[in-house]
Amino acid sequence: MNRRLLFTLIFILTVHQLIFAQLRRPRSNFSGTIVGYVYDEVSKQPIEYANIILYTMRDSSRITGTITDKNGFFRLQNVPVGRYFIEVDFIGYAKIQIPHIRVFPRHPEVKLKEIFLSPVAIIGEGVEVEGERVPITYQLDKKVINVSKQTTTLSGTAVDVLENVPSINVDIEGNVSLRGSGSFTLLIDGRPTLLEPEEILQQIPASSIETIEIITNPSAKYDPDGVSGIINIILKKNKLRGFSGFLYLNMGNNDRYGGNFLLSYRNKKIILNLAMDYNQRHFPGNNRIDQYTVQDSLTLYSQSEGDASRLMKPYGLRGSVEINLGYRNILSLGGRLGSRSMERGYLLTYRQWSSAQPEKTLSYSDDNWKRSGDYYSLNLNYQHTWRRKGHQLLAQLIYSRRTGDEKSTNELRKPDKEILEGKISTEEGPASGWRFKTEYSQPLGQNSRLEAGYQNRWRNSTDNKKVFDYDPLQNRYLYQPLFSNFSRYQRNIHSLYFQFSSQLVRLEYQFGLRGEYTYRKIRVRGNKSFLLDRMDYFPTAHISYRALAHYQVMGSYTRRINRPRGWWLEPFLTWGDAYNVYRGNPALHPEYVDSYELNHRFLINKNVISLEAFYRITNNKVERIRSAYLNNVILHTYENVGKARATGLEFLWNTDLFNWWNINYMGSLYRYRVTGFLNRQDFSHQSNNWSARLNNTFRMFRNNRIQINLRYQSPTVTSQGRSEAFFSTDLAFQQQFFNKQLSLTLQIRDIFQTMRHEYESRGTDFYYYRRFEIDSPFLSFNIRWIFNNYKLEQKRPFDMEENGGEEDIF
Repeated sequence: MNRRLLFTLIFILTVHQLIFAQLRRPRSNFSGTIVGYVYDEVSKQPIEYANIILYTMRDSSRITGTITDKNGFFRLQNVPVGRYFIEVDFIGYAKIQIPHIRVFPRHPEVKLKEIFLSPVAIIGEGVEVEGERVPITYQLDKKVINVSKQTTTLSGTAVDVLENVPSINVDIEGNVSLRGSGSFTLLIDGRPTLLEPEEILQQIPASSIETIEIITNPSAKYDPDGVSGIINIILKKNKLRGFSGFLYLNMGNNDRYGGNFLLSYRNKKIILNLAMDYNQRHFPGNNRIDQYTVQDSLTLYSQSEGDASRLMKPYGLRGSVEINLGYRNILSLGGRLGSRSMERGYLLTYRQWSSAQPEKTLSYSDDNWKRSGDYYSLNLNYQHTWRRKGHQLLAQLIYSRRTGDEKSTNELRKPDKEILEGKISTEEGPASGWRFKTEYSQPLGQNSRLEAGYQNRWRNSTDNKKVFDYDPLQNRYLYQPLFSNFSRYQRNIHSLYFQFSSQLVRLEYQFGLRGEYTYRKIRVRGNKSFLLDRMDYFPTAHISYRALAHYQVMGSYTRRINRPRGWWLEPFLTWGDAYNVYRGNPALHPEYVDSYELNHRFLINKNVISLEAFYRITNNKVERIRSAYLNNVILHTYENVGKARATGLEFLWNTDLFNWWNINYMGSLYRYRVTGFLNRQDFSHQSNNWSARLNNTFRMFRNNRIQINLRYQSPTVTSQGRSEAFFSTDLAFQQQFFNKQLSLTLQIRDIFQTMRHEYESRGTDFYYYRRFEIDSPFLSFNIRWIFNNYKLEQKRPFDMEENGGEEDIF
C-alpha cells in the first residue's frame, strides 16, 4: 500500500509539471534553431561541456549560449531572424569562431559542419578560472561524479571517495553497497577486472580518479551482472598536447603513506600514458564478539575482546598507447600489472562457560589472515568512425590473469601461552579470463540510432585448499586430507544485444534487448560436479522528457542477473577464528532482478535538485546464513531463500548559499523486505533504512578550500539480525601555490571518533554479536604537484541568468 501511494504521488507530480510546462510556454514570433557537434581535433572524440556563445554580426552583442553534451552536441533554440557568429571555447583548447551564420524563415534549422578544437598547453600566467564544476551531472542512464571536488578523500582510496557519492553506502570496514546491495559490477575505465570489487576499490588511490559513473539501471549494451547496477571508475589521463603529468605524495598517522604519478605525452598521431601507484593503509582498532550455540539442550557461551588490525599494501603500474592510424582509425593498447597484500589480525581474550558449567575459563586467541598475489591485464582496442556522427565500429580484446595465496592461522592458547588448539587453512590457485566484444552503431535519420554488439566472456580458475590441525602430542601442525579439497571453476558466456534510441524534440527514449547463454561447471575432488547451462534475456527501456530547460523527468526499466561470486561457491571450510567457520554453496542459483526508476531533475536559480524513486524485485534471493556447526562454533554459508523487494527515494540538493559557500546534501530512504522459507521455516523480515550526507565547501581566500563532510547511516535489518547506526565527520584544508601547480592538503577523518560497526544475529540454535571500533581520528598530509598544467578546472557553463536563454544543465 505504501509503495502504491508513493508512486501515485510521484506520477501526479510528473503530470502536473508536464501540464504546467505546456501552459506557461510563451507564444512568440518566428525563431530558429542552430545545432552542431564539437570534437577534439586529434582524437576525433566529442568534447563535453564546451561553451557555445552566440553573437550578432551587427554589433557583436551576446544573444544566448549553451554547453555541449556527452556526444559533443549542442542546440541553440529560439534564435530570432538575423546574422550571427558563434564562439566555441573550452579550457585546454584554442578558442575558435564560426562566422556568417544566417537564420531566416525558409531554413528554420541551421546545421553547422563538424567543429574541431585543437588542444593547447597553457604555461605560465594563464587565465585564472575561479568557477567550480558541478560536482554531479546526469545523463540518460547514469550519474557522473567529479572526484576532484572531494578534498576530504584526497589521501585515501576509491572506497573513501564512494563515501560521498549518491546511491552508495560504505560501512566502517570498507564494505561498499549500492542502493542497499553489495552486489554490483565494478568497471575500471569501462573494463572489468578479475579481482573482487572490495579488493580493487581498496587499491585505487583517490588522487588518480577523474570521475565515477553510477549506473543503477544500465542499458542493454552493458553486462547485466549485479543486483544494483554498475560503478565505473574513470582514471585520469592526459588531455593536452606535449609532455605533462602530476605527482601525489601522502603520509599520515597509524603508519599510512603512499603516492602515485602520471606521465603523459600527446601529439597528432600518438598518445602515451604511464602511471604508478603505491598505498599502505593501516586500520588498528578494537574487536568484541559475544556468541552462544545450543546443541542437545546444552548452551555453550563465549566472549572475546581485544586488539584488531587491518593492513593493505597494494601497488600497480599501468600504461597505454593510442595511435591515430588516419582515415578515422584509432588503435590503442593498454595494460596494468600489480601486486596486492591484505592482512587481518586479532589478539583476543576469550571467556568460555556453559549452562552445565557456569564457571568461566580464560584463554587467548591469536588469529591472522593474509591474502596476497600478483595480477595483470592487457587490452587491445580498435575504433573506426565514419564521417556521419554516431556511425562507428568498436572492437576490444581483454586478457586478465591473477594469482592468489591465502592463509589463515587460528590459535587458542592457555594463559601460560601453551596452545590448546590450532588450525591453519591455506588456499592457492590462479584465475584467468578472456573477453572479446565488438559493437556497431548506425545513425538512422537525424536523431535516431541503432546499436548492436556481440561479446564472449570466458573464465577459468582453480583452488587448492589445505587444512592443518595442531597436534599437542607432536607439537606441530598435521595435514588433514579429509578437510582439504580441490575445485575447478569454468564459465563461458555468449552475449548478443541491440538497442534503438531516438529523440522527438524534448522527448528522448531508448529500448534494448540482450540475450546471454551461460555455461558454468564446478568440479570438486571426488569427480563431483555442479552444472549450469541456460539462456537468459534482459530487456531495458529508458525515457527522458525535458519539460523546460529547468526541469527534466526520466524513467527506466531493466532486468538484471547476479551470478554468485567465486568464493560463495567454494564447497570447503575456511576458519575465521576458533569459533567461526565459513563454507560456500556450489548449488546456488543466480539472482534475477527487475528494476524500475523514476527520476526528477530541477534547476531553481543556483539550486540543482534531484529526486529519484526506485523499486527493485529480486528473485532467488541469496542471503548469508548462520547456524550451529560444532560445540560453540558457528557456520557461515549462503542460500537461496526467496524473494526480496526494495522501494526507496533518493534526494540530492546542490547550491551556492554564497559565492564562498557550497552545500551538497544527499539523503536516501528505502524499505527492504525479504519473503521466503529456509529449512521449512518462515524466513521473512523487513526494515526501513535511511542515510544522509552533508558536504560543505568554503572558499574563504584565494586558492584556498575548506571542506567539512558529515555522514549518517541508520540501523538496518539483515537476514538474521540487525546492524546498528554509525556517524562520522571529516575535515580538510587545501591551499594552492604557484598558479595552482602545487597543492597542500591536510585531512582529518572521523574527528569525533564516532565510527563503529555493531552487528547482531540470532537463530533457533545460536546467537552472535560483534562490535568493531577503529582507532581514529586519521590524519593525512597530501602534496600534489602538476607540471605543464596537466589538469585545470573547467569553466563554469554559460550563465543562464545573464542571457535569459535555455541551458542544458543535465
